[in-house]
Amino acid sequence: MKKITGNKFTDLQHLLSIDEMDITLINDIFKSADKFLKNNQIIDKYKILQGKTVCNLFFENSTRTQTTFEIAAKRLSADVINLDIATSSQSKGESILDLINNLIAMGVNIFVVRHSMPGIPEQIARNIKNKAHIINAGDGNKEHPTQALLDAYTIKCYKKRFGDLKVAIVGDIEHSRVAKSEIYILNKLGVQEVRVIGPEPLMPSNISELNVRAFSNMNDGLKDVDAILMLRIQKERMSKDTIPSEKEYFKAYGLNEERLKFAKNDCIVLHPGPINRGVEIDTLVADGRQSVILEQVKNGIGIRMAVMEKMTN
Repeated sequence: MKKITGNKFTDLQHLLSIDEMDITLINDIFKSADKFLKNNQIIDKYKILQGKTVCNLFFENSTRTQTTFEIAAKRLSADVINLDIATSSQSKGESILDLINNLIAMGVNIFVVRHSMPGIPEQIARNIKNKAHIINAGDGNKEHPTQALLDAYTIKCYKKRFGDLKVAIVGDIEHSRVAKSEIYILNKLGVQEVRVIGPEPLMPSNISELNVRAFSNMNDGLKDVDAILMLRIQKERMSKDTIPSEKEYFKAYGLNEERLKFAKNDCIVLHPGPINRGVEIDTLVADGRQSVILEQVKNGIGIRMAVMEKMTN
């Protein structure tokens, strides 16, 4: 693998951003995930990280992401620490870098970091001592690279080739780190068309620079798409008057069975979770035959195993 060059992280010393990933590395991660998800089940335990320690540092809560990282690390035979930030020295005023450097001194090898401020995982990666690895598990509204990897992998499992696909990302594009990473990875993989659908207040100001087609009308945006990725409304990152009531939002942008008919018959529906039923997606769709939401969760374990495996090379 190549070494870090300039500002580009072209190997997996750290995983900070889809935007900075090489397409060869993305495909290599997919191949490794195939190995861990053989026969569509994670049935084996490997000794790849035996003797290594993985620390989950979640300054924001996320049960699903933290749990899948923990399971992935344990499947690779790592020791896992889930640090309770509320009771750690962070609550006493210690800096993040001091905290991490102390944990490195204790033998931690890989840090999985989620933070509400954009750029924190990269800042850590630039300034830590020794050769520990940093995985960005979501930083503010900037990126969520492993979520994008597992979503793209899930699409690949069902659709095989990316070049003929039209993919719609629906909802709160402006505040979603998942949306940014999805746009980057789908374009890198050569998807024919990436669409974003949502109300104007939830569209980023630089949407014209992101190589997507933007739609404010849900039905128009869903026409003939192969995959739909629904997004959670990021209430914690917006003012109260950004959108109307949840009922009005669902009426305009919620995915129900009638709207799903505008997409192709074999269109798949994804959601990074947690699902707000009746806000961005109807229960009949979330649990329906075209939903692959639970497959995403399972694939997340395989993808995160693959990421951590690459950090041993």
